[in-house]
Amino acid sequence: MDSLRVTVFHVVRLGVRWQAFHPGPCAAYTRRRFFENFSMQIALAPMEGLVDEILRDVLTRVGGIDWCVTEFIRVTERVLPVSTYQKLAPELFSGAQTAAGTPLRVQFLGSDPQCLADNAAFACGLGAPVIDLNFGCPAKTVNKSRGGAVLLKEPELLHAIVREVRRTVPAGIAVTAKMRLGFEHKDYALDCARALAEGGASQLVVHARTKVEGYKPPAHWEWVARVQEAVRVPVFANGEVWTLDDWRRCREISGVEDIMLGRGLVARPDLARQIAAARAGQAVVEMDWVALQPVLADFWRQARRKMSPRYAPGRLKQWLAMLTRSYPEAFALFNALRRENDCSRIDAMLGIDLPLSKRQEQLASA
Repeated sequence: MDSLRVTVFHVVRLGVRWQAFHPGPCAAYTRRRFFENFSMQIALAPMEGLVDEILRDVLTRVGGIDWCVTEFIRVTERVLPVSTYQKLAPELFSGAQTAAGTPLRVQFLGSDPQCLADNAAFACGLGAPVIDLNFGCPAKTVNKSRGGAVLLKEPELLHAIVREVRRTVPAGIAVTAKMRLGFEHKDYALDCARALAEGGASQLVVHARTKVEGYKPPAHWEWVARVQEAVRVPVFANGEVWTLDDWRRCREISGVEDIMLGRGLVARPDLARQIAAARAGQAVVEMDWVALQPVLADFWRQARRKMSPRYAPGRLKQWLAMLTRSYPEAFALFNALRRENDCSRIDAMLGIDLPLSKRQEQLASA
């Protein structure tokens, strides 16, 4: 770190440590609200390279989502600069919430307890309302560098990480964790859950598969029930919930009310809204393809505005490919756009008249 970053870091950390012992009325309110809102929540899962600020924005405006999480922020050996959060967690600079008012949590991934704690403290100084820790990422490149699900082989390290982060961040800011059922097997699942809870995690999200199982069905929701029995903190079920009926089965088998939705919500943008309505005993009105068009158009406008023309088409195609699971009409649009990389022609295909900003003109000519 250069001298300026060192100074800024120590100032922020000093303030965070003071708050940890003197949280004040605002922190107390945050802590009280956090625990009051545990009951019956629906969360949007963090998914690297997919659920970025644009998708978080459009999905939370569809409705039904109680909170969302950043893509994981990888921590190795230093305190990351503010620019990292401007890129991966820009909502921090707008009240730590999306435009819909949905609270954002900041997620870290790494294996060094002290380094993770230092970065968590810095993020709290920037306004992070909750710190989440990733122990579930199954990516080989992440696991090779001792991050994500590979740490499920070491329950003692999980405990040390959460304990140090919990000790470092203000008392009024919750520390939560996301885990899988194990790496190669489920033998340590309950030990890992206990390690996280006893280390200070206020809430656990359990992806009901091991790392080796990846995203292959089925999700073992019965193990979520076992985890909830083993710990005294709220547990969220995660994995293989694509429809309202899937959620009902998950709730029945896992015994937990709260849920985190990932690919299922990306593929069916109103899934959280459907679940919220069903849970409240209200009529469920599904979003059809016509109703989805303004959402899709808004996503594309934001991608055009915030991304290079080289990458924006790929992001649109990525989402369309997932939408094909729930909307047959998405196939035709995806096939029409499959080989198209000219943003202006995509504008025309989507029926969007989008004048270029100066930044877009600069990106297009770069």
